[in-house]
Amino acid sequence: MTQTERPNHAAVADLETVYGQPSQAGFGSAVFNQSLDAGASLEQAALAKYKYFVGDLWERYGEDAWMGPWKEVYARPAGATADIVGELRGIKEEDAALSTEMILDNVDNAEAARAALAAVYDDPAVTELRVYTLGDGEAMSGLLIAGRHGDKAKFLVFLLD
Repeated sequence: MTQTERPNHAAVADLETVYGQPSQAGFGSAVFNQSLDAGASLEQAALAKYKYFVGDLWERYGEDAWMGPWKEVYARPAGATADIVGELRGIKEEDAALSTEMILDNVDNAEAARAALAAVYDDPAVTELRVYTLGDGEAMSGLLIAGRHGDKAKFLVFLLD
């Protein structure tokens, strides 16, 4: 990530404060902000962030393990009222719902976490929002929230065992 791609928007900085800066920790959570061309696939960009976050573990366990749980569990309909907290709480898929609870409620200062999520993903500039499940196919599971924001994309990767 180049210096020009570092978030300078206060809302993204707040999200990073709660969920972490870009990393290859492969465990926990991290926020990524990158340029994204208008025609580029948000899902492909999300997959790239997922692979980057997992780092060396991607090769160790193999792509099949990491891609087994990968699926879209939510896409914000065009014209829908943006409410990331409500949208996440509305996801019924069992593994995703467990991760949602961790992201929204089981973090330090949960109220600030929810406000940071809303500031980034409820922004009227968000034109596309998707949520994916992820994990290693065994103990680790989580979510990836991807939002297209003009010529930028914002990603929250969350992965725990």
